Amino acid sequence: MASKGKPSPRSAVRPLSDAQVAKLAAQYDLVDPTRPYPTGRIEPNEQEINEQNPKLTARLVKGCAKVLRASCRLRAWGLDNVPVDGPYITAATHVTQFDVFVPMIAMFEMGRRPRFMAKAEMGKWPILGKWFRAVGMQPVPRRSGKARQIEEESIAILTGGRPLTIWPEGTVTRDPQKWPMSMKNGVGFIALEASRRLGRQIPLYCAVTWGAASINHFWPWPRKNVVMCYDVRLDYSDLLEDVDDWGPEPPVEYANELARRIRVRMKNVMANIRGEQPPKGFFDYRIMKEVPETGPFADPHQVDARALAQDPIPMCGGVGDLPDMPVHAQPRA
Repeated sequence: MASKGKPSPRSAVRPLSDAQVAKLAAQYDLVDPTRPYPTGRIEPNEQEINEQNPKLTARLVKGCAKVLRASCRLRAWGLDNVPVDGPYITAATHVTQFDVFVPMIAMFEMGRRPRFMAKAEMGKWPILGKWFRAVGMQPVPRRSGKARQIEEESIAILTGGRPLTIWPEGTVTRDPQKWPMSMKNGVGFIALEASRRLGRQIPLYCAVTWGAASINHFWPWPRKNVVMCYDVRLDYSDLLEDVDDWGPEPPVEYANELARRIRVRMKNVMANIRGEQPPKGFFDYRIMKEVPETGPFADPHQVDARALAQDPIPMCGGVGDLPDMPVHAQPRA
């Protein structure tokens, strides 16, 4: 079954300008994430590297890095936030397929080997599918009714000590201006339940990539600017305070809330990269409609019902209900 709707065309958004990249470069230490140890920090996780088909992975990373460098001018900041060891979760935007390769290559070049959730069809691609499976792809059969099984496999990856990358939108954004759209709450269940089983909050980071939406993949020249921010750690410790009272699984409202926080944070970080104001609402993929921004612990079903009924949803602070955390801050996990 095909995904609903189609992404907006490249012409819907402006390319990331040289002037905006220069502004970002004046604020942050932009590096080339396709080069080994791009931030100068050389602390490879040798155990992970040796456990994950090191020779094949090295060839794949080298090949993908060459393709990225040939097709765009890629820069990133915040990669020192990538933990040196232990499990962590990366929640990545999904504007284009570049949002799959950019954070993956960046973390590989930083010396980590995250497993990553990707649609099962990618594992069947000629040649690339075999490589994806060999370097840590966890296939996700969409609309298979196996959501709980997929979540359990993801939780096992984290509790086993490995990092995990998730694209919580589930597919390429359908927002007309390509902002992050509604998130699936599976990312919330995975983070909360894995944290409960380990007895501590598993670090969670947003990786936001912008600029690739303007690339013509058949003829990418002249190369466009692409910038990724590997953001500071997103705190959700308050959602773990009553962990002993949850019962068999995390409360649905907690999983929804964590997914909402991820979306709001992604939107703010992307606005910073784009040099624009973030939109006041967001595109809800469940109903294929723009809806107003919601406050903490909003019920997604009520959001959908009110939007379909064209009943305005009260603004509850939206992007302002999260801590005022500057995107340039880079504390270690």
